[in-house]
Amino acid sequence: MGSEPRIPPLPPDRWEGDVKRILEAVPGGVENRLGDNNIFPTFAQHAEFFRAWLPFGGFLLTAGKLSGPDRELLILRTAVRCRSSYEWGQHVRISLAGGIERETIDRVLEGPDAEGWSVHERALLRAADELHDDSRISDETWATLAESYDTEQLIEATMVVGHYTMLAGALNSFGVELDDGLEPLP
Repeated sequence: MGSEPRIPPLPPDRWEGDVKRILEAVPGGVENRLGDNNIFPTFAQHAEFFRAWLPFGGFLLTAGKLSGPDRELLILRTAVRCRSSYEWGQHVRISLAGGIERETIDRVLEGPDAEGWSVHERALLRAADELHDDSRISDETWATLAESYDTEQLIEATMVVGHYTMLAGALNSFGVELDDGLEPLP
């Protein structure tokens, strides 16, 4: 990736209407406006897309049926497999704020065969890897997840990986720069 973003964030003096309202919003539990995260004003360069994408991404991130730790393990592993520093940095911060231990976050880099995972956590990481490699969760991994997940959670886990794979491709292709304080993918 070059030193300049291919698609720079929309400058604040061009924030207008509902896009301005969205970018100036400060969601509960965070200190900064959405627009202070490079992803949002970058995507706002296409206002119609931005307005359509935000509810879907927001649902997966905050309103779904997966537990926060399960969702974050799926997203972090997807960031690793897609080599997305921005996605990694944002979700390390979200994971730490959600109470996930640093050692657990770092172990995601090693993958599903690392020591220390529960059977369920190992299946989550394996699902992310299988979707990345084969666009399909294997029967064995699916059966393991189905031991603790209902149908809605199985759908959502699959869609979280798919959504964050798509997002990683966009972030990497657009050259979205890390926000201040975000760590890059090792």
